[in-house]
Amino acid sequence: MSGVYARRFARRLSVLTATAALTVTGLLATAPTAQAAMPTPVSAATARTYLASLTVKAEGSSTGYSRDLFPHWITQSGACNTREVVLKRDGANVVTDSSCAAVSGSWFSPYDGATWYAASDIDIDHMVPLSEAWKSGANSWTTAKRQSFANDLTRPQLIAVTDNVNQSKGDQDPAEWLPSVTSYRCTYVRAWVHTKYYWGLSVDSAEKSALQSVLNGC
Repeated sequence: MSGVYARRFARRLSVLTATAALTVTGLLATAPTAQAAMPTPVSAATARTYLASLTVKAEGSSTGYSRDLFPHWITQSGACNTREVVLKRDGANVVTDSSCAAVSGSWFSPYDGATWYAASDIDIDHMVPLSEAWKSGANSWTTAKRQSFANDLTRPQLIAVTDNVNQSKGDQDPAEWLPSVTSYRCTYVRAWVHTKYYWGLSVDSAEKSALQSVLNGC
């Protein structure tokens, strides 16, 4: 190779190397961050043990129930309330404004396998619904305890999901409703049992049977 061609080859190699480096850097800078999730529920084995210890009784009455008795989406820090904290936790590349509202990002809903790019398409589901909790023992709690339950970020009680899927779930228990994504049902019932056990809530017989059935397949 002549000196002229050698110098041209060296310059091209240098440019290609620099371009490749910039490309890799750009990919690293724009690659989506790993999506977080609700706190991991107990194992299936532990959930089975917990379930066996729960009080089994007929579901109570909804008389006197009101969502206002479970003050939720309380301020967690600064301008951020519980909903906004969960949106940030469960989303990927979530950007918030000065009031802590999510203005961009993406959210994967494990209940139905859908991905959304607007926070308005996302509900924060109470794994054990507030009405279900009321009928399972929370009717006798203090308002302060119900507030803690409704904003529980430590147990697997809050999760970001597709809004209309959350609405279709309503206050139904696992004997009446389970996620359409069957591979998620094990996680779902583990979280349900974990939450009910921690908060000392009862289960009815149909609910317990449904939970046992799913857990036996985990």
